[in-house]
Amino acid sequence: MTNSPNLLNNRYQIDGRIGTGGMAEVYRARDIMLERTVAIKLLREDFSSEPAFRERFRQEAKAAANLSHPNIVMIHDFGFNDQQIFIVMEYVPGTDLKTILGSRGILSVDEALPLMIQACAGVGYAHRTGLVHCDVKPHNMIVTPDHRLKVTDFGIARALASIHAQEVNHVVWGSPQYFSPEQASGQPPSPASDVYSLGVILYEMLAGRLPFIANSPAELSHMHRTITPAPPSQYNPRVPPDLERVCLKVLSKEPSSRYRTADQLGRVLISLSRSVKAFPQDISRTVKTTSSDISRTSVQTPPAPIQPQISSPSNILPDDKKAYNSAKPKPATGLATTAYTSQNSIDIDWLTWGLVLLAVITLGGLVPFWVWIYMLYNPPGG
Repeated sequence: MTNSPNLLNNRYQIDGRIGTGGMAEVYRARDIMLERTVAIKLLREDFSSEPAFRERFRQEAKAAANLSHPNIVMIHDFGFNDQQIFIVMEYVPGTDLKTILGSRGILSVDEALPLMIQACAGVGYAHRTGLVHCDVKPHNMIVTPDHRLKVTDFGIARALASIHAQEVNHVVWGSPQYFSPEQASGQPPSPASDVYSLGVILYEMLAGRLPFIANSPAELSHMHRTITPAPPSQYNPRVPPDLERVCLKVLSKEPSSRYRTADQLGRVLISLSRSVKAFPQDISRTVKTTSSDISRTSVQTPPAPIQPQISSPSNILPDDKKAYNSAKPKPATGLATTAYTSQNSIDIDWLTWGLVLLAVITLGGLVPFWVWIYMLYNPPGG
């Protein structure tokens, strides 16, 4: 790194690596200018050396930096260090959703819905600004100790596609386990593509497994494009029928058959959360440390508590042990619904009431007319 092994861009004091993956390494750092903890993602050098990728990544990072939402990890800074691209993000203490699903298997409905509603709120906000995530997956969702979910890595998948932008049929948009049929076909993704990926995650939460499992990306691609997934109730009979119908709807092959945006899916899930009576669950959380200074949460359910040792996945932002030890179980429903409060505070069918009011006004206006007709044929004293 520039200037010193532990100082990036004369501003960020690197504390240590907290995650690694196929395309980047994630570091925890201290912003010595603003005196705050941040997370820094340093992309692989072979990606950074591509001029088209550098320019596209700059554009995508700039667009993503304008996203400000409680369910989105904020981007603070972007730059180059020794010809290597780095992006500075909000540091979020928590565990990525994929790790939680890996340790839990199936989530209860009253646990899954609040998390998915929050994911829809974050992705839906991006859709309203004209941005498509392109790589929605549980690895890119961080659950904090107070059960808030934040979506990260906006724009990176779109920037990666620019490396071979001239070969449209060979562009890989997203991750094979979670990408939509149109992404599997090499077509540019739309908001409905993100909705499909959210549906895969919802399926995984409810069924305890992915809708499609294969040994190769090519086979997964074929299954996303041609195979209808088994109903999640086949693996978890406690999935409510209405929720199952919504889950299968968003996994439709045709984008027009799904909800158009994540906001629409989120509002449907909020409505379901009010009507579905979830089975009683113990939603207490336990803590399992993985190193002397880093710990992660895992959600637990009876009868037997599970406290797995969790290795460091590629893109989680682990928290301090103190934060986890002080975290208390809280219902997540409030967090899930606040994102849609302004749009769903009162469920009123305004169209119906408007028609009723119009009918009343219309009928009321006809009263003088009928009185005149009556008086015409029945004059006083006649």
